[in-house]
Amino acid sequence: MKKKTEKLLEILSGQPVIPVLKIERIADAVPLARALARGGLPAVEITLRTPEALDAIRLVVDEVPEAIVGAGTILSGRDFTNAAAAGARFVVSPGTTQELLDAASHSSVPFLPGAATPSEIMAMREEGYRVLKFFPAEQAGGAAFLKSIASPIADVRFCPTGGISVKNAADYLALPNVVCVGGSWVAPDTDLSAGNWDAVTELARQAVALPRGR
Repeated sequence: MKKKTEKLLEILSGQPVIPVLKIERIADAVPLARALARGGLPAVEITLRTPEALDAIRLVVDEVPEAIVGAGTILSGRDFTNAAAAGARFVVSPGTTQELLDAASHSSVPFLPGAATPSEIMAMREEGYRVLKFFPAEQAGGAAFLKSIASPIADVRFCPTGGISVKNAADYLALPNVVCVGGSWVAPDTDLSAGNWDAVTELARQAVALPRGR
């Protein structure tokens, strides 16, 4: 577990924002990943919300060596296995089940499980997890919630996702228990539809420049 946690932290701490991507057209996968990497965001989370997702992960892994591809919206052990087989370097779930914990325990791929309450966070801590996804961040209490648990649960760090944008990302990044945030604003649907990759690269650069706490 310790080695997988270290691998996950190395990925997540490398950039302030992890782009959360929903690939509707497989042709967008490679140019999108390249545009984000050019802007300083090589680590991306491709969500399993579309039929193209696993193929998109395989394609980016094969054709964009500078990218660090993760898989998100993992809801079952089968999802976990398929994502790992597609080449995902890390796996993210919105919540956590015993089936997912079992799949993660049999895989070398780091797992970022979701939690939204003190009890869920403590349960994951008992399982050995020290880095969690806080989801849905804004709806579950936002930066104020994470600030309030930083002292009583001091050894757990978070990647909050859900409702985060350029307007509030800095509020989360200023917290000592936040390693990064997840967000989709760096890859707007309008720019994807238009193939405006330069605009995506510029949004990535702006995200990289966001201030972070210590």
